[in-house]
Amino acid sequence: MGRPTTGFAYLDGAAPVIAFAHRGGAEHPDLIGLENTAHAFRHAVALGYRYLETDVHLTADGRLVAFHDEVLDRMTDAAGPIVTASREVLDGARIAGEHALPLMADLLDEFPEARFNIDLKSPGSGPALIELVEARNAFDRICVGAFSLERMHEFRRLARGRIATAATPVEVVAFLQPSARLARLLTRGQVSALQVPPQRNGLPIVTASFVRRVHAAGAQVHVWTIDEESEMHRLLDLGVDGIFTDRTDLLKAVLTERGQWQDRS
Repeated sequence: MGRPTTGFAYLDGAAPVIAFAHRGGAEHPDLIGLENTAHAFRHAVALGYRYLETDVHLTADGRLVAFHDEVLDRMTDAAGPIVTASREVLDGARIAGEHALPLMADLLDEFPEARFNIDLKSPGSGPALIELVEARNAFDRICVGAFSLERMHEFRRLARGRIATAATPVEVVAFLQPSARLARLLTRGQVSALQVPPQRNGLPIVTASFVRRVHAAGAQVHVWTIDEESEMHRLLDLGVDGIFTDRTDLLKAVLTERGQWQDRS
């Protein structure tokens, strides 16, 4: 069975394999220490990537910041939780001494041809993202995931079926049992993609039977975060629909070698 039709433009009719630039390509040799910066996303787009992955936090003043960590300490010259930081602190924080924290609104505006895979990281980020998507008419440009089932339920309720969403970890469990029909019933037909690691705690998740089951349920399989060429080939041989990578150079080379790269540059 080939890639299923999900009914969402974000997923349907894409390149043979969806290549996601994870945090813009966090481990590309030219981008070490620059993940989730506008510079990293520009770099990915220049390589030909159309699908960009990021995370969002809602700030105390109601803005959505594209940033992975809950605190500023690891990646910036500032410190403390993002959600309680003042506007002055957030606007003054710099990654690698130079790059400001990008706002999700600015990324949507700067890259009008790009599609974003967005992980909701903080309470309130779902409603804020819905408001932004409505303001930009960007329904076909995003797919949303979350580790929190409560946060995902809130987002889906507000999205009203207009935006593709990925399974939460709890929902993934439904697809690990043998029945695709039951998995779809348990997830109320609201899952368009399963975005999963190849394995968890030493137990394989992405197998040939798993891919077939997810496809039979009308959803896609996207695997994170794959930075080794041999593993990329193995997963592509299983028929996965998308791969998230920090090594945007390697994934492009692998897909080009296999005739599965569709250049967007």
